[in-house]
Amino acid sequence: MDNLATLFLTIGVLLFLGVLTDHIGQRTRLPRVTLLLLFGILIGPSGLSLLADISQQWFPFFSHIALVMVGFLLGEKLTLSRLRKNGQLIIAISLSVVLTTATIMAAGLLLLGFSIEIALLLAAVATATAPAATTDVVQQIRAKGAFTDTLLGIVAIDDAWGLVLFSVLLAILQMFFTNSTGIETILLGLREIGGALLLGLLLGVPMAYLTGRIKPGEPMMLEALVMVFICAGISLWIEVSFLLAAVMMGATVANLAKHHTHPFHEIENIERPFMVLFFVLAGASLDLDSIKTIGLLASAYMVLRIAGRIIGAEIGCRLFTRETTGGRLYGLALMPQAGVAMAMALVASQRLPHLASTILPVIIATTIVFELLGPILARYALLKSGEGGDLFSHKRRIK
Repeated sequence: MDNLATLFLTIGVLLFLGVLTDHIGQRTRLPRVTLLLLFGILIGPSGLSLLADISQQWFPFFSHIALVMVGFLLGEKLTLSRLRKNGQLIIAISLSVVLTTATIMAAGLLLLGFSIEIALLLAAVATATAPAATTDVVQQIRAKGAFTDTLLGIVAIDDAWGLVLFSVLLAILQMFFTNSTGIETILLGLREIGGALLLGLLLGVPMAYLTGRIKPGEPMMLEALVMVFICAGISLWIEVSFLLAAVMMGATVANLAKHHTHPFHEIENIERPFMVLFFVLAGASLDLDSIKTIGLLASAYMVLRIAGRIIGAEIGCRLFTRETTGGRLYGLALMPQAGVAMAMALVASQRLPHLASTILPVIIATTIVFELLGPILARYALLKSGEGGDLFSHKRRIK
């Protein structure tokens, strides 16, 4: 069998796993991300070794496209109208959770004796959440009220703050490994972060202009895909953060376009196959033997992340309210972690390859745990707030 036939069969089987996870998830209520990662581990080198070697050659392509789409959709949340509508409480809690989680994670790992690059990278990755998982719980128990509205506002924008922090910390670490002088270090940082923001703006302006003049439908999908592929290609070519560029492009479109929802809806419609391939191949890349060496690190990551979410949410909440328990509930509801965390870990592993064998296993293993535990804690927080409509509801929105 030639390579092309193998590639088609491999992609077909992996996409079939996506269909299978939807079916299993609807019946068992297990998170789809967890199922995809477990399937990947099962068919990868650490399991049955069924995954063809050629699929690994295409993993960077599929993952970059999936992650640029993730960044673009995150950018939609950063509109001035949304930030004004959500109010100071949402901004305060989201920023407090991100900064506190990163600080506690970095300080805790350094005190435990881990290197500064591991501590800073995991500090940034720990800020990521899984908005889809939290939203899913809200729909399952039909939660309504002020707490629920604030929570949904937080999960809509906190990943964007975390992604900016991740880009800054990654750029700083890359500067150290280039052995640059002070001036060169500043220039490298401006190129990595400033270049990504400028690229996203330059691509977002014409895209925003087009969205107000093209009717919704099939043509809009073509224009949206054009900009996503161009963003990925130019970012990799000029070596800037493609995730940050995609976020900036999405934010520009969302703020400037008259009918800004059209391109976002089209990307949402085609994102799913790429995300299926991304998660399965990420699981297949995990070497189970490496988990034996990261036991302490993974355990510390989970404990410190839980502490950071709860403490950060409480600090942010107390800045604007007198609630003593509301902050802790917000923190518990922000535990799910999935695609954005995996995206950060993958990018960090590509930029700093010597850390890949540590970063990826930790994030894959803890993502599985947080995707299983997170929705349970989010459900508890919503019910404790008094806004959960139905504790035993088994109805689930089918996507």
